[in-house]
Amino acid sequence: MRIIYFLLILFLTPPNTIAQSADFLILKKKNKTVKMFYAGSNIEFVSNTGAYRNAVITKIINDSIFLKEYIINRIPTTLGFYIIDTAGSFHFEYNYKQIAYFGKVNTKFNVGGSGATLMGGGILLTLASAVVYVADKKNFSPALMAAAAGLAGVGYLMTKASSKGITIGKNHYHLQYMNTNVSQK
Repeated sequence: MRIIYFLLILFLTPPNTIAQSADFLILKKKNKTVKMFYAGSNIEFVSNTGAYRNAVITKIINDSIFLKEYIINRIPTTLGFYIIDTAGSFHFEYNYKQIAYFGKVNTKFNVGGSGATLMGGGILLTLASAVVYVADKKNFSPALMAAAAGLAGVGYLMTKASSKGITIGKNHYHLQYMNTNVSQK
C-alpha cells in the first residue's frame, strides 16, 4: 500500500517545480513586526514623489518591488446596475526605500486642512483684535481675543492630530528588506 502512495505522489508531482522567491519586506515598529509583504500580497503606499499606489506585488528581487496595478472601471448596464470590469493594468518597479508612507490618500473629511484653516482664521482674528486694542481701547473685547486665540490653538492641535498613515522613519517605523535567496558562487 505504501508503494502505491509513493508512486501516486511521484507521478502526480510535476518534474519541473520551481520554488517561489522568498524575498519579502517587513514593516517594523521598535523592532516588532507590524506587517509583512510577500510576492502576491496587496500593498498600498505613497512614494517619495507623491505617487499613490494600490497594487499587487508580483515579485521582490534585489531591493526592488515589482507591482501590478489594475485599472478597474464601473460600467452601467441597460438594467440600471453596474458591473466591475478590469480595463487593463500597469506595471511599476520601486526600490523599497522609495516608500514614504503606508495608507491611502484621504478623500473624505480632511482634519489637517480644516485645522490649518481654523488656525489661520484664529490668528487673523487675534491680529484684528490686537489692532482694535491699539486703535480704540474702549471697543476692544478681551473675550473675542481669547476666543480667537483658542480657535488658533484648536486648529494647531487638529493639524498635528491629522495623520498621513504609517510614515517610514517617524514614530520608530522602518521597513526592512529580507533577502533569502542564496547565490551560488
